[in-house]
Order: sequence, then structure tokens, then C-alpha cells
Amino acid sequence: MCLGGRLIYIGAGTSGRLGILDASECPPTYGVDSSLVQGIIAGGSQAITQAIEGVEDSTELAVEDLKKINLTSNDIVCTIAASGRTPYAIAGLQNAKNVGCETVSLCCVQNGEISKYANCPIEVVVGPEVITGSTRMKAGTAQKMVLNMISTSVMIKKGKVYGNLMVDVQPTNEKLKMRAVSIVCQSIDCDERKAKELLNKSNYNVKIAILMGLTGKDEIECQNALEKNKENISLASKKLIEENKEE
Repeated sequence: MCLGGRLIYIGAGTSGRLGILDASECPPTYGVDSSLVQGIIAGGSQAITQAIEGVEDSTELAVEDLKKINLTSNDIVCTIAASGRTPYAIAGLQNAKNVGCETVSLCCVQNGEISKYANCPIEVVVGPEVITGSTRMKAGTAQKMVLNMISTSVMIKKGKVYGNLMVDVQPTNEKLKMRAVSIVCQSIDCDERKAKELLNKSNYNVKIAILMGLTGKDEIECQNALEKNKENISLASKKLIEENKEE
């Protein structure tokens, strides 16, 4: 993704649903475009709420689904399969490697078949399910935690977090506006009045408000610094502080 690509989750059944869930949570949490992290499930959108027989065994379907999103070598593909042997998932991984993508596999068994095909295999061995065969339980919970870790790590690397604060939160309602105020207060150690003043000047762009508070620069200078540093607030603040010292 450092090459400007995307993070693509692909899986069947519960595994596919979990990938879609994690992907769908990235835009509201981190303010990224919905295309940056995507989830693909065997059987398409209908399979999110209904079980569709046979699709997890289709290797051709996995290739078709990845072609639909115009997969490129800049993308990273993370294939999810609790059993470690789902044909749809394995075919998706093989196709991604043929395209030249970096690949990740996630399964919940030791020495999973899918692990053989990934650059970065992840195996979270959870043992037998409480209800035999119901991988939405222990395996599903473990998969969701790992996907959280993967997407969170990506967003930290992309500068979507300052300290441990989600500074690209989209203040689309009153609750999130108050969260934005709290984030600015914590980031620059100010009171609510000052935080609201900065947010109003920055049109409630949390990162610009923080940079203004940290550096004393106006909103235009802070916006330019963010653009020059690929929206990474840590890099932008460092650059602006260095400029202040030179002045």
C-alpha cells in the first residue's frame, strides 16, 4: 500500500463477511475512501446475508471477482479462510500472486493449505468450536481481531492516527463533533473553547485544527503541509515545527 495500492480482503461465508465488516469500518473511523480497503465475498452482496451454496468451491469465481476490481501489483490481498483450505480463497490468493501482489493469508488451523501460497501466512489456532463446525464463533472472533490489527496498523502507517487518537474522524453528527473537540483538546492540551475555535476555523478538519494549535500556522499553511506530506499529520507537524525554528 506504500505504492498507492489497496488492501483487499477476500473470503467465503463467515470469513468473507468479516472482511467486508472490517473494510466498511475504515471510512467512518479513519476518513479514507471506501476503495482503499475492500472486502470481497464469494457470491457477492447477496451472500452477506444469505448462504449461497457452492460458491466457496468455485476457483473461477475468485478470479472473476478480483478482475472486477481491476487488481494490480500495487495492491495487497488478504485471503481469509478459517479451515485453511477453502478453494475460493486459495484461488484468490494464487491469482493475486500471479498479478504480482503482496499476499497475506489468515486461517485458524496449523499448517493450513492456504498458508503455502501467501507471502505472509497468519495462523491463529483456536481449537475445536463449542458448536462443531460453526466457525463464526471462536474462529470468527479470532479472525475479526486479526483483521482489526491489520487495518489499524495500516491506518497508523498512513498517518491516520496521532498518538492513539483517530484524527481523521468524520464529524457527521453531534456525537462525533464532540469527539472531534475532545481529540483536539487532548492533542494540544487545550480547553474546549480553544478546540472549538480551531475546529471552526478549519471547517471541522481535526488534523488541520491540531496543526494550527501545535504550530500557530493558519489553516491554509497547515492544509498545504498535510498535502505535501501525504496527509500524514506527524510528518506535517514535524515539518511545520522545523520551519518555525528556522524563522
